[in-house]
Amino acid sequence: MGVLKLVAAGLTNREIADRLGVSSRTVDAHLRSVFAKIGVGSRSAATRYAVEHALV
Repeated sequence: MGVLKLVAAGLTNREIADRLGVSSRTVDAHLRSVFAKIGVGSRSAATRYAVEHALV
């Protein structure tokens, strides 16, 4: 869940894409998948999940 850690660190999709060497559309797809997997619908909820589960 590296993308989740980067979201929790406050990076934008474009910044995440640049860091990982992928397109922002790929990041969007990864985030949709992660959000569905952890049962959240927003970046702030995903960040809270990451903090509560000691992923950051």
